[in-house]
Amino acid sequence: MLLLPRFDYEEPKDLSEACRILAGLKGNGKVIAGGTDLLVNMKKGLISPTCLVGISKIPGLSEIEPQNGSIFIGSNLIVAKLTEFEVIKKKYPMLYEAASVLGSPLIRNRATIGGNIVTARPAADLPPPLIAMGARVRLKNRRGEREVELDRFFKGPGETIIKKDEILTGIILDEPPIFSGGNYIKLGHRKALEIAIVAVASFIVLDKPDGIIMDAKVILSSVAPKAIHAVSAEKTLIGEKPTDKLIERAANLASQDCSPIDDIRGSAQYRCAMVEVLTKRTLTAALKQAKKSR
Repeated sequence: MLLLPRFDYEEPKDLSEACRILAGLKGNGKVIAGGTDLLVNMKKGLISPTCLVGISKIPGLSEIEPQNGSIFIGSNLIVAKLTEFEVIKKKYPMLYEAASVLGSPLIRNRATIGGNIVTARPAADLPPPLIAMGARVRLKNRRGEREVELDRFFKGPGETIIKKDEILTGIILDEPPIFSGGNYIKLGHRKALEIAIVAVASFIVLDKPDGIIMDAKVILSSVAPKAIHAVSAEKTLIGEKPTDKLIERAANLASQDCSPIDDIRGSAQYRCAMVEVLTKRTLTAALKQAKKSR
């Protein structure tokens, strides 16, 4: 039986107190909310924080707040709750799709959106669609707060740019442009508790329903140390009128934009082949949605 290592535990009542506690820690402190990844890693001996700072009861971090032209999603929001908001289903459907396939029902009812981000797992479900949609994260410490593009947040497996005394308080998503659409697909061996073999999030913006592609994002997951852009695919799509042949070419280029490894879940060759398949599917679905968007 794997046991947790010894640690101190603090449960601040508000964000200011949480920042003060983190700033004053002499050892290796970690913020904990749902704990679905953190506690597992502690039991495995991968990390040994001397103190856990629980933020699950801090008010204001579990809400979705529409703002002027954007939406703020509190980092403590439970993933299962994320799928219950009509604004997420309607305006950010691929985030809804990713949240719906994360882990299992038990995990989705415990895990938080912030936790899925800060653990920086290469196969995490929420970062790919969030990156594709240009999400930003808000980080706070005693000295103030800053916003960082999620695209620049990850450094590698388990590594981000967040400082030891910072707390991820929320995610900001701008309202999607008119004539835009997105899609997320994860490939796994089973329907629940699955770590993606390959996952792809695609996002397209048209100038008009039957017009050219003004912007395109193709984000690949589980094929690199972190979620990455299929740069060649994106460049091929932008400025072109969408056709089946164009999407096929972009999908083929996406498979060349990644360099996955062989592991127990799939070979590098298989992953590259699946990147091509999933990119084609997500781009096709994103394009269909963009043509109907108003």
